[in-house]
Amino acid sequence: MESFDVELRWPELFEHLSEREHHAVRQSLAAAWHEGFEPTRDHVKNLTEYALGVMTRDEYRQRGIEIARHMAGVSSVAR
Repeated sequence: MESFDVELRWPELFEHLSEREHHAVRQSLAAAWHEGFEPTRDHVKNLTEYALGVMTRDEYRQRGIEIARHMAGVSSVAR
């Protein structure tokens, strides 16, 4: 991603956020992006749903772990 365009790429994920929530999500993603992080739709969806209160902090963290495992090609099933 050459420019920070998460809102243009996935506008539907930002639709229900208040102005304050929108700003917080955007700033969080922008800070990570400036450090080299390339957010996917799953990352953005996870953060916007957390901001909306759709999930608890523990659920947010667990989903983040699952996204990372999926991206790394690691199964989330314990062996």
